[in-house]
Amino acid sequence: MSITNIKKNIIASCISIESINPTDIIALLIPPPSPDLGDFALPCFKLAKSLKMSPIMIANDLANSITAKFPDKFLSVTPLNGYVNFKFDPIKSASFVLKELLEKKSDFGNSLSGANKTICIDYSSINIAKPLHIGHLSSTIIGGALCKIYTKLGYKTIGINHLGDWGTQFGKLIVAFDLWGDMQTLKKEQISFLSKIYVRFHEEAESRPELIEQARAAFKKLEDGDQHALELYTIFKRITLSEVKKIYKKLDINFDSYNGEAFFNDKMQPVLDELKKLNLTEISDGATVVNLSDYNMPPCILIRSDGATLYATRDLAAAYYRKKKYNFHKCLYVVAYQQNLHFQQIFKVLELAKKEWAQDMVHVQFGMVSVEDGAMATRKGNVILLKDVLVKAVDKSLSILKEKSSKLKNKKLIAEKIGIGAVTFFTLSNSRIKDIVFSYDKILSFDGETGPYVQYTNVRAISVLKNLDVDLDTYFNNELTIDELKGIDNKESAFLISLFEKFSDILNDVIDKYEPSILTRYLIDVAKGFNKFYLENRVLNAPSECKRARVAVTYATHIILKEGLRLLGIGTPEEM
Repeated sequence: MSITNIKKNIIASCISIESINPTDIIALLIPPPSPDLGDFALPCFKLAKSLKMSPIMIANDLANSITAKFPDKFLSVTPLNGYVNFKFDPIKSASFVLKELLEKKSDFGNSLSGANKTICIDYSSINIAKPLHIGHLSSTIIGGALCKIYTKLGYKTIGINHLGDWGTQFGKLIVAFDLWGDMQTLKKEQISFLSKIYVRFHEEAESRPELIEQARAAFKKLEDGDQHALELYTIFKRITLSEVKKIYKKLDINFDSYNGEAFFNDKMQPVLDELKKLNLTEISDGATVVNLSDYNMPPCILIRSDGATLYATRDLAAAYYRKKKYNFHKCLYVVAYQQNLHFQQIFKVLELAKKEWAQDMVHVQFGMVSVEDGAMATRKGNVILLKDVLVKAVDKSLSILKEKSSKLKNKKLIAEKIGIGAVTFFTLSNSRIKDIVFSYDKILSFDGETGPYVQYTNVRAISVLKNLDVDLDTYFNNELTIDELKGIDNKESAFLISLFEKFSDILNDVIDKYEPSILTRYLIDVAKGFNKFYLENRVLNAPSECKRARVAVTYATHIILKEGLRLLGIGTPEEM
C-alpha cells in the first residue's frame, strides 16, 4: 500500500458516519488547492443529502469531532467552505517516508496490485530485412517503459515484438538476392546490404515489371516450403534480429516473444471459421469482410479477392492466441495513431464475436518523431536510422564531456549513458500523442528539463554520499530521532519528501493512462526539488544534530532518481 493510501485510510478510520463506509470516504478525498491548507481535503457536498445538513455544517461538525477524538493523529483538522482539510505532522510524515525509503531502497514503490494479472504489450514490431529507424523509437521506448513499470507493480508482463516477417516483400528480397547478392557481401554488410538490394529491386522493377511476377512466384515457393526460399528467409531473419538486438540492448529493451506474422499463418483459418459461423462475415466484391457500417467504419477486410490474407486477419489470430496462451488482464498495442482505424476495427470485430475480453484490448497510440537536422544523419531511402540517431547523441555527449570534464575517466561509457538516456528521456518527456522533433543540443543540455539534468542531479547526490565516506546501512541503522528530523523542518525538505511520498501513486497513474511522461515530469520535479534543497541546506558540513536527516534526504533522492530512470530504461552514471 502506498504512503498516500495509508494516510487516506487513517483519515477514513477517524470518520464515523452512518450509511457512509470508509471506502466512500477514501474515494472523496482530494488534494487541497494549496499545500498550505493541508495534505487532503474532504468535500462534504455529496454528504449533504444523506445527512440532511449543509456542507458547511457537516465540515464544521466533522472537524470538531475528529479533533476531539483523535488529537494526536493530525497536526490540524480545519473546516473551510464545506471542506475538511487534514494536515499531517510533517516531521512524523518525514520520519515514516524516509524510514520506508531507506529500508526498501529500489523496492520502494513496489506493489502487489498486479498479482496474478498478465499484461501483454505489443511494441516496436520491426520488419525483417529492414533496419530500425526513427519511426520505431516511440513504440520501442514507450513499450519498454510500460513493461518495466507494470512489472514493478506486480504484474506479469509479456513483451511482444510482433515481427513483420511474412508477405510479398520476401519474394522481392529472394529475387533480388538471387540476381545481385552473394553470401560473402551479406555476411560483411548484414542488414544494410539487404536494404540496398531491396531498394535496387524497386528501381529495376520500374523498367522490368516481370520482376514483380518473379517476386510473387518466389513468395509462393516460400509459402509452399521450397528449401532454397526457406534458407534465404531464415538467414534474412537471423541477420535482422542479430542487428536489432544490439540496439535493443543499448536501450535496455527485452522481449519475451518474437512471434510475428508468419507464426500466425496456420492460426487464421479457425478464427475465420468462427467468424463465419457467427454470421459476421460476408462477400463484398470477391473479398471476405466484416461489415462495420453500423459503427461508422469501413468494412474490416479479412481475405482479399485474390485470396490473400491481411494484417487484420493475422492480428485477430494473434489476439485469440494471446488470450488463450497468456489469459491476459490487458493486451496493449503501442502503435502510432495512424493505425487508429485498424485497431478500432479489430476490437469491434472481437466485440461482435462476443469476446468479453475485447474490452481489455488497448491501442496505446503516439505521435510522429522527426529530427530537426535530418541532413546530418545517415539516410537509407528517406529513413533516418535509429542507430545513427543514437550514435550522434553519444558523440555529442562525448564532446561535451571532453570540454567540461576533461579529467573524467571512462568518458565513452558515461557518454553512452548520457546520450542514449537523453534520447530516451526526450522521447518520453512529452505527452505520447504529441508529434516530437529532436534537437540534439536541447535534449543534451545539462540545464532545463532533460535526461542529462536528472542524471547530473543524481550524480550530485551520489557525490555527497561518497564524500560522507561511511557505510550507509550502518549509518542509518537507527531511526532518525525527532531532534534530528528538525534539521529538515523547512520548505525545501518538506517539498522533496512530499514528492517521495507520491512515487507509488505516480507509477499507478502512468499505467492508468499508459503515459510514461508522467514519470519523466515527476523526476524533473524531484531533481529541481533536490537542487533547491542542496543550495539552501548544508549537508556534509551541517550541524551534527541535522546531518543524518539531511543525508537521509540526499540518499532518498538518489534512490528515487536511480529507480525512476531505470523504469524509463535510462542508465545512471556515477560521475559526469
